[in-house]
Amino acid sequence: MFTSSVGILRFVGIVEGISYLVLLAIAMPLKYLLDFSMAVTIVGGLHGVLFVLFAVMVVIVKFKKRWSILWGIWALFLSIIPFGTFYLDKQLKTKE
Repeated sequence: MFTSSVGILRFVGIVEGISYLVLLAIAMPLKYLLDFSMAVTIVGGLHGVLFVLFAVMVVIVKFKKRWSILWGIWALFLSIIPFGTFYLDKQLKTKE
């Protein structure tokens, strides 16, 4: 998985997708139901770093593989949808 830029993108996408789900399903309810805002601060910060890393990897793969700009936009769009990065991983697995 770590032998190519696509493999690294797949890994980062999975980790970023998990952090997004943890933010939405665990940290946000903790904040609003139990008034525990520290959960959102920690998970949100981690998710932000992972999102930036994911975006950088999308740009790197786009230029290395000479894929279209529409593919890059599609990949970034999928990253803002819950479970979207897992769908992207499935697509990348077939392309690799």
